[in-house]
Amino acid sequence: MAEEYFVGTKTSERYPIWTRANVGEVFPDPVALSTFDFAMQNEDGLQMSELGFRDAYIRIGAFEEGEFDPDNPVFLGVFGGYTYLNASLMRIFGERAPGLSAQDIDDAFFGVQPGIPPYEQHPDDPSPEAEARIGQVFGWALTTPDLPEVLEQEQKVNALRASRPDFEAMGDHEIVDWIENFFSEGFRELFAQHIFISFLTTVPLGIISAVCEAVGRPTDAMKIMAGLGDVESAAPSMAMWDLGRMAANSSEITSAFEVGIEGLDQRLRESDEPAVTGFVTEFDSFLRSYGSRGPNEWELSCPTWETTPDLALAAIDRMRVSPLSAAPQDHQAGLATERERLVAEVSAMLEGDPEAQGQFLAGAHGASVLMPGRERTKTNCVKFIQEARMGARVLGQRMVERGVFPEMTSFAMLRFSELHAAIDSPEGWRETIEQRQEIFDLAEARQEPFVIVGEAEPLSSWPQRDAVAVEPVQAGDSIQGMPGCPGVSEGRARVILDSHDPTALEPGDVLVAPLTDPSWTPLFVPAAGVVVDVGAALSHAIIVSRELGIPCVVSATDATKRIPDGAMVRVDGDTGVVTILDE
Repeated sequence: MAEEYFVGTKTSERYPIWTRANVGEVFPDPVALSTFDFAMQNEDGLQMSELGFRDAYIRIGAFEEGEFDPDNPVFLGVFGGYTYLNASLMRIFGERAPGLSAQDIDDAFFGVQPGIPPYEQHPDDPSPEAEARIGQVFGWALTTPDLPEVLEQEQKVNALRASRPDFEAMGDHEIVDWIENFFSEGFRELFAQHIFISFLTTVPLGIISAVCEAVGRPTDAMKIMAGLGDVESAAPSMAMWDLGRMAANSSEITSAFEVGIEGLDQRLRESDEPAVTGFVTEFDSFLRSYGSRGPNEWELSCPTWETTPDLALAAIDRMRVSPLSAAPQDHQAGLATERERLVAEVSAMLEGDPEAQGQFLAGAHGASVLMPGRERTKTNCVKFIQEARMGARVLGQRMVERGVFPEMTSFAMLRFSELHAAIDSPEGWRETIEQRQEIFDLAEARQEPFVIVGEAEPLSSWPQRDAVAVEPVQAGDSIQGMPGCPGVSEGRARVILDSHDPTALEPGDVLVAPLTDPSWTPLFVPAAGVVVDVGAALSHAIIVSRELGIPCVVSATDATKRIPDGAMVRVDGDTGVVTILDE
């Protein structure tokens, strides 16, 4: 039954390689049925996200419409319930883009992971026409002073939050229709902008890395990509720090936190202590600005800080007990100063080569515009999705009260047409939902392959996630990953597998995590260092870590399984090496 239910994407001989890299941060779990509809299919059955990918690649000049299958997804695939990105297309972009290569794309987005086949050129991969088109767009990207379209979209999504409909006053069918129309009218444009800017960020990264390598200072490249400022995904961590200081400086707020995280939001709201009510006012302001963030935040059925405020308070609690020296604003300022110094220093080394100097300075400028722009485009998408999530939850609660849904988020197990049917004829849908949930649980318990070439092996052949054995590291051993954020630190390793409960992480510990979507990044603040199983130079969390100034290593394969919890480790964010000092 599971094999039939998870009908995989039709694979292509022309674009055969699929990977969980990068997209695993966005959809770490099996994707729900509703996400396909709520990410909105058009009349041809292609999702708005797939169409957004196509729009972005055409806009950047890398492909023409005729190179894409008109009937089947080519950028986003689903195998065994998990979402995959097409690595073949991304590598072709790297080969066609002036100054880039397929390897540059692998390094930027995929990191160092086993099982990725080497790039083999197809006769149709080179395209002088595409190279010329991309070159023009790259020229714009390296010189534009800002991104007015992105800022305009930010204003639009903020306005959506300010004008959120009264879902409680809407009928059941009306809510479903509203969500459907909402996505069809806005998501494609936002997502296309996100992909467009994301791929432009490879340009300054490539330039800076190449120049730093040429002048014999390769480790300075990541430092020049740090301390950029105005990184939207880092802003919640900064705001959480301020709330953590409020809590630390008040005995009344501290007392509420020390009872425990579960039910904390309710306890705070029930208090009439002036300090506590002031904190709640500030926390509500935080939720209004950043409530769309949370674990697996692209998935409609998953909680966010607005729907489950205790998730945000758990991260604030870790900052509450952190020393003042952990203040992320101070770290960011230090990195910004260091960045300015290195840009001036490397530029001076290139004075004898004006062309190389100009290219380097253009790359440094492009990074300061495009890297924050990329995070802003992602935040715009996440804020947009939150509005649909809030409507879906109202409908879900009604269906729970009628006994149709077992849980509020059971809408995730149904498609649009099925939601309408369940509203009109509720009999039997609860059983259908429960059966589908069992299948999703089955998929979640399997370890999906990191890369798929051609046809995927059936889900039944994938190993159980808990049964995948790895060799633990011993004292004196090292794990080689990729540099994420510069700096060296030491601390006790805390293997945290779920950002819902970070209470085991004490200030000064090294956070060892399987991945780091934005719900994890506030936990970077109290940590001495961060080690992540997956990730690459342009992973969202890595961009955030560079703003928070936390030494970070990514692509440390199976670190969560190989590093014993409680071991003393050294994290070298300059070289990407994690060393076990003692067990």
